Amino acid sequence: MAMAQHPADSHDTIRVRGARENNLKNVDLDLPKRRLTVFTGVSGSGKSSLAFETIAAESKRLVNETYSAFIQGFMPSNARPDVDLLDGLTTAIVVDQERMSTNPRSTVGTATDANALLRILFSRIAEPHIGGPQAYSFNTPSVSAQGGITVQKGNNPKRQLATYNVTGGMCPTCEGRGTVSDLDVDQIIDRNLSLEEGAITVPGYKAGGWAVRQFSESGFVDPAKKIKDYTKQELHDLLYREPSKVKFQGINTTYEGLVPKIKTSFLQKDRASMQPHIRAFVDRAVAFTACPDCGGTRLAEHARTSTIEGKSIADVCAMPIVELRDWVKALKVTGIGPLQDNLTGILDSFVDIGLGYLALDRPAGSLSGGEAQRTKMIKHLGSALTDVTYVFDEPTVGLHPHDIDRMNNLLLALRDKGNTVLVVEHKPETIAIADHIVDIGPLAGSHGGEIIYEGDLKGLQSSDTVTGKHLADKVALKETVRKPSGAIKVRGADTHNLQNIDVDIPLGILTVITGVAGSGKSTLLRKSLPETEGLVYVDQSEIRGSRRSNPATYTGLLDHIRKAFAKENGVKPGLFSPNSEGACQVCKGLAVVYTELSFFESVSSPCEACGGDRFQDHVLDYEYHGKNIADVFRMSVGEAAQFFAEAGPKPASTILDRLVNVGLGYVALGQPLSTLSGGERQRNKLAVQMAEKGGIYVLDEPTAGLHLADIEQLLELLDRMVDSGISVIVIEHHQAVMAHADWIIDLGPGAGTEGGHIVFEGTPSELVTSATTLTGKHLAEYVQK
Repeated sequence: MAMAQHPADSHDTIRVRGARENNLKNVDLDLPKRRLTVFTGVSGSGKSSLAFETIAAESKRLVNETYSAFIQGFMPSNARPDVDLLDGLTTAIVVDQERMSTNPRSTVGTATDANALLRILFSRIAEPHIGGPQAYSFNTPSVSAQGGITVQKGNNPKRQLATYNVTGGMCPTCEGRGTVSDLDVDQIIDRNLSLEEGAITVPGYKAGGWAVRQFSESGFVDPAKKIKDYTKQELHDLLYREPSKVKFQGINTTYEGLVPKIKTSFLQKDRASMQPHIRAFVDRAVAFTACPDCGGTRLAEHARTSTIEGKSIADVCAMPIVELRDWVKALKVTGIGPLQDNLTGILDSFVDIGLGYLALDRPAGSLSGGEAQRTKMIKHLGSALTDVTYVFDEPTVGLHPHDIDRMNNLLLALRDKGNTVLVVEHKPETIAIADHIVDIGPLAGSHGGEIIYEGDLKGLQSSDTVTGKHLADKVALKETVRKPSGAIKVRGADTHNLQNIDVDIPLGILTVITGVAGSGKSTLLRKSLPETEGLVYVDQSEIRGSRRSNPATYTGLLDHIRKAFAKENGVKPGLFSPNSEGACQVCKGLAVVYTELSFFESVSSPCEACGGDRFQDHVLDYEYHGKNIADVFRMSVGEAAQFFAEAGPKPASTILDRLVNVGLGYVALGQPLSTLSGGERQRNKLAVQMAEKGGIYVLDEPTAGLHLADIEQLLELLDRMVDSGISVIVIEHHQAVMAHADWIIDLGPGAGTEGGHIVFEGTPSELVTSATTLTGKHLAEYVQK
């Protein structure tokens, strides 16, 4: 193994000794500070375990310890990483792929300093002058007081007029949300049924359940009476009654009508954060319309009518950022130079990072993972902090090859400010700019966790590692392409930035949708496809899981395993669930015990009672084909696939085969989902959704999180799906997937208002031959000649 030598001085080096977090095998490592280091290796090799769960986690833990014991009591507690020594750490800032806040009040502008600086600008020079910066904030309520501005508050006769001091800019009607909602009552109740028969059709309101019994036993309505037979008063009490004190099962509680209860429980959340079945209900039952008073701007009248050169703060926040930057630069007002430069610098960063097509009023929760990660970078690029350790999780996710150069320049800019930049990455273009490269492997899971190369790019290229071998991979264009069996016809698509486009998306083949980030790919497939039977959309939304969630539980595999063990041994299935009666009574089936130490960090340690087996001793006496349930939890997906292929049951074998097919053969069945990488989680979701009986699959960037060596396996999976009769439509930036397509639809030519057009339709060979679009040029450079 080639090793680069660095001085073991904590001023210049981060020293890691004996790192054993997750699958790391007693790793020793010296990382140069104020340099750009890239961690590479196959998916699941241990990159994130080293960069995030060891280095970044310990830095964050040590910073937290500088706060008072009282403050620490309100902070999340994490145990010290399993490592002998970490020396030379600086404050770590993690920039991950997690989507941004789904709070409906959070926008691109509020998530950065852009909105704050705009508010200062308007408070300084807008006319008429209405007060300080908060007067332009839709997140700050106006406070009732005498002598303020009088505005109408909605159409409620009880709240006709309200008087406000100009302390905040929130629209009083929609409370700064920009939209008002109207419930379709016939979508939340079935008038032909009684409460006892299931008249309430809202998710979570099951007949006889706790939520419905609060209505049934309130005394206001007859639970056995059909809703259509209710009197006006009864219907009002069921649907709209204002909060009233009642006694429910001997406890004083508050009764509230179904409509306000639904608005509180469902409509206070951002749609993007909802579970799919809740989102489907909200889409069916709720109509969202722009607030009639503020027109969707979220702002009170005084904030909407205070302008600079005829534009309100709402007007400028709705501009594409690239246009807003030019507007700010063109302002000719004395005394605002530093403020103007600061704001322009932030807006320049958006443009430089390829997000100039966004507007500051775009909801933060609607950004893709790649857009969210780049937006987070904006904040750090303008930071006055130096000598910080930035840890990035695949910053090129969601980026077209054309945009990767921009991202690389930003990573280098952070380094050049005197920061240590650590990047977990698979893309050769980003690996190539590293000052230092750490390759982890040789394989994944228990077969990984070792440093197999450390040094520069030239050394990696000549190394014998999987990454080194695949670094210069090129692919050949398909010689023959499949013929479509039909098409989904899209006509006049004009949602978001789509420019009234017509396109036929072929079926029965592998179709790849390409284009720079923001060109309209996701809008085309998520918002513009006509309703089509059998369509399954596998997106990048996160999968949630507690400490108890793992591949066995998430995929439904454990249900089949429990039943097989129960049938074999003549006992109840619940014995074989770590969440049920067979679980170890000490760790409650978690395999580890979390010890809370008052205001200090909680510590996790292997459960001494079960030795990490999760189950009570007597449960482990029961076996299935020579294995107990703890043995099964310790198996990798690949080992389990082989075991259950021989031992049955068939449904378990089917699920395991899907997990192997998506490249997760190395993951342990009992590994917590919270420890999986973003790419691993997405492939878990793909394995689950492949079980749906769909004839058309839409995959949103399935290469996310995949090592160069894993792309070939993904292409084989896509081929198998198509050859089995499934139509596969893929949104993708990776040139290897483009080259493998039967048909390519390229959107562009640019992003945002400069995108939204179909700039190419045809085969990969035709795209390379013409090479007139950005995608065509990059694909032509990538493929084998």
